[in-house]
Amino acid sequence: MTPPNLNEALRKLYGDPLPAIELIKLRGDASTRSYFRVRVADAPTGCPRSVIVMQLPDDAFRSDEGGKHADTERLPFLEIAELLASKDLPVPSIYVEDLANGIILLEDLGDLTFEQKLRGAPRADWSRLYGDAVDLLADLHERCAELPSGSIASRRCFDRKLLDWELDHFREWGLEAPFGSLDAQQAATIGEAFSKIVAEIEAMPYGFVHRDYQSKNLMVRSSGALALIDFQDALHGPRAYDLVALLCDSYVCLDLGLQDLMIDRYAALRRIDSAELRREFWLVTLHRKLKDAGRFVFIDRVRKNPDFLRWYPQSLVYVGRATIQTPGFEGLARLLQQTIPGFPDAISKPASSVE
Repeated sequence: MTPPNLNEALRKLYGDPLPAIELIKLRGDASTRSYFRVRVADAPTGCPRSVIVMQLPDDAFRSDEGGKHADTERLPFLEIAELLASKDLPVPSIYVEDLANGIILLEDLGDLTFEQKLRGAPRADWSRLYGDAVDLLADLHERCAELPSGSIASRRCFDRKLLDWELDHFREWGLEAPFGSLDAQQAATIGEAFSKIVAEIEAMPYGFVHRDYQSKNLMVRSSGALALIDFQDALHGPRAYDLVALLCDSYVCLDLGLQDLMIDRYAALRRIDSAELRREFWLVTLHRKLKDAGRFVFIDRVRKNPDFLRWYPQSLVYVGRATIQTPGFEGLARLLQQTIPGFPDAISKPASSVE
């Protein structure tokens, strides 16, 4: 990031002459965007003393999460942020858009994520903490049940093409890249299982989906309230998808009892039959967690970032659990046992391609 690019955005917020600033690079995880914190000791009255800088990649409209190219003149992050804010949902305020220089200035929500909050809390508190996250999720889905005409979140959809792409992403990166190509019989087995997963998901009730509602994408404000981030890929998808992202989060090991408790909680809040939601939940888990396992290897081999490989085993622990909870996928479970050493409970982190 060059100072002239940043200074142009800061002038729009703080005026001229600019006050002295401190620029701090932040960890961006798997995102193609870069993040910085700007601290302003002598901020003008009414201006924030700290802001977050989002630096956009060259092709900010492109997503490598699969699906169609965003058919919008508005940056998806900004469009979804405005949508959620209009629904009185907790998202960071947008202070400045300087898209010519690839800069967005955002409200600073602090550094504490829901994941960090969990790791610092005793297990006895997890039910209460997850209850808060499930309550916010139910509220998000209720408020976004009706969307403005033409919203990008309703124009994009978890259709068959995207569902197939995500499963193929696992086969390519999560299975064959680390363990070798499948033979003809194995390919037929996994192809049949994938076709069944996609058909089952396509038949489910759909609604607004954040698409990555997990512990790293929930910020904990100083008040303890949760706020939403990383929502730019929101779309129309299976109603259980975000609940799966939260309760089968690769970054956190949840026991089945807590998962069941939270599924029931969400079902009650959304007035959904618990048994039906539980069936949808575990089917979507098969899809989402296979995709996540592949994603972590992809990030290592393509983006040269090995940090996420350590979450590969936990992703497949949830896949194994889902094959038990969902009858009809015994063949998939046997295939994964044959091809992935230790599946599902004793898998090692895959070797990194980064020397």
